[in-house]
Amino acid sequence: MTELFIEIGSEEIPSGYVEPALKYMGEELSSFFAKNRIEAETPKAMGTPRRLVISVKGVTAMQKDSMDEFLGPGVSVAYDDKGQPTKAAIGFARGKGVDVADLIRKQTPKGEVVCAQVENTGRPTSILLNEYLPQLINDIPFQKKMRWENKAKPFARPLHWVAAVFDGQALEFEFDGISSGVVSRGHRFLKPEKFKIESLESYLKDCEKHFLMVDPAVRKTTILNQVQALAEQAGGHIKEDEGLLNLVNYLVEYPVAIKGDFDPGFLELPKELLVITMKYHQKYFPVWDKEENLLPCFITVSNMPATEGNEIKKGNERVLRARLEDARFFYDEDRKKKIEDFVEPLKGVVFQKKLGTIYEKVSRVSDLAGILATEICPQKESQVRRAAKLSKADLVSQMVFEFPELQGIMGGYYAVHSGEDAEVAQAITEHYLPTYAGGELPASDSGAIVAVADKLDTIIGCISVGLIPSGSEDPYGLRRHALGILQIVLDRGWQISFDKIIEDCFNLLSSKAKLSKDDIKKHVEDLFAQRYKTLLNGQGFPYDAIDCVLSTGMDSIVDVKSKVAAFSDLKKQPYFEPLAIAFRRVASILDKKVEGEIDPGLLNEPAEKQLYEAFLKVRNPVLNHIENKEFPRALEKMGEIKPAVDDFFDNVMVMVDDPSLCSNRLCLLRDISGLFSGLADFSKIVLKKS
Repeated sequence: MTELFIEIGSEEIPSGYVEPALKYMGEELSSFFAKNRIEAETPKAMGTPRRLVISVKGVTAMQKDSMDEFLGPGVSVAYDDKGQPTKAAIGFARGKGVDVADLIRKQTPKGEVVCAQVENTGRPTSILLNEYLPQLINDIPFQKKMRWENKAKPFARPLHWVAAVFDGQALEFEFDGISSGVVSRGHRFLKPEKFKIESLESYLKDCEKHFLMVDPAVRKTTILNQVQALAEQAGGHIKEDEGLLNLVNYLVEYPVAIKGDFDPGFLELPKELLVITMKYHQKYFPVWDKEENLLPCFITVSNMPATEGNEIKKGNERVLRARLEDARFFYDEDRKKKIEDFVEPLKGVVFQKKLGTIYEKVSRVSDLAGILATEICPQKESQVRRAAKLSKADLVSQMVFEFPELQGIMGGYYAVHSGEDAEVAQAITEHYLPTYAGGELPASDSGAIVAVADKLDTIIGCISVGLIPSGSEDPYGLRRHALGILQIVLDRGWQISFDKIIEDCFNLLSSKAKLSKDDIKKHVEDLFAQRYKTLLNGQGFPYDAIDCVLSTGMDSIVDVKSKVAAFSDLKKQPYFEPLAIAFRRVASILDKKVEGEIDPGLLNEPAEKQLYEAFLKVRNPVLNHIENKEFPRALEKMGEIKPAVDDFFDNVMVMVDDPSLCSNRLCLLRDISGLFSGLADFSKIVLKKS
């Protein structure tokens, strides 16, 4: 068993490219070994911005031999009447590189055929690697690739070296003019000398001497420990931020955390602005005190140790100060106006060319939010309408133009500065939430209402002009908006009519619509049903329980989840399958609409009389349970009718020649079916016994 070691050295690769590249290389190498009958352990991937490293131990030096079987023509075709091989057999044998006399016969489902057995002698692993590795390097799926100078093959950044060692010996291949070798290079500035690679163990030891921390797990822990220690020294702490930590981890080869300071006067700016500037623009870690207030300092992770003159610290402080000075200028300029002054300029900002301007959208959202408010919290209708009207005002502010991530947030600050009601300001801040699946939801009723109205206007507006999500195409984030609406409604437990909301929203958009009302409604319902299935399935509910409930409609988003939960619990009961089969029998016979009412005088069979009595006994309790949202109890009560249903089908013929008797029995089954049709469609349930 031997070891394979590969290192690809380049200019600094973008942070977000490194981890996916390493994952790809590890997976592809594992696949290569498996396909080529070479034993190997799981690859270990490591990397920095300047190097992609893969080590695989336990690699066999030779391929295993193999025997391949190839089926040829039928025996009757391969041999003539005298048993001599025909041209078909001779050609088949020649094509497989075997003597025609070595062909054997094999029985198959299609009859007896000739078969060629071809022995493959294993080749040295080193030769196979020399052939394969250039292709592996070429196929690394970076988000963007470029060609450099006169190079023929694109890569994320210019390549400088490729080191490849197998069993202590150099592999011999070439990639785009760069020959593989056994030499790596140290830290670009601290110790750039070359060093020889013999194995992973020797490589890691030499990396320490050359100021390289190649293992990303070790580097990540080191960064976190250093940053936390500096934050504690400053009298604060950093918040958990896996995204920022991962990003910084692949920006450096030799991490050194450095604390910088900024003018406390900048703390007067919105903290969200300070955090965005530090985290997203500069990759700094903000420092917080015990009361979750920002401290006037930050922590950056350098690729170099701090020098005596603190040039790195001072340089980062200068950059941050310049950014914050600009931000303060924009902030002060914006606050010279009232937030309402930003609404009129929205007439010049296009939301979508077929749907008009942001100003038009705001007008629709304000009306829809007002309609929702009258049903949910009538006492806040004026505040909701006001918040909706001002919700997009900050889009034309200088601050949001410079920092788009602050949309909504700055609107909330400007609303407070303009003397708007606190509820209005909070709703403006919250109306973009949630920004991702499982993200923070609006905390106020007003914020939640405006958020739902805004998202629904986008969904129905885009669908009405033909912008329907398909496959991976969803440029306006309609799936995300639909999921956000579901999360908000479920979180707040709103008992509102989903069908009515769609109708109200469509009425506001009808002048823009290019599709018919029915087509728009169908696409909207399909979109929400798909998102709801994903949401409920992610919470552990069985997919067939979700399907059987959603098939009956989703006018009440909250009730759908309650019904699915009740049905999921019912599925766990031992009597569920017989019950489901009984209700399926009821539904399956009603293949067309049945008119009229039950006439008790026409019930002449004992089994149908018993079924009618059982139906009358459970009907009102079931309907009361449904009205009171007691879905588990409704399903349990409905189960009491099962024995009578079974007895009915065992002893009564429904489709008799007498039209009056037939119609009466169908009416009875229709009314029984109506009891559970509003809860679930039993035909969607997957039965083990079926």
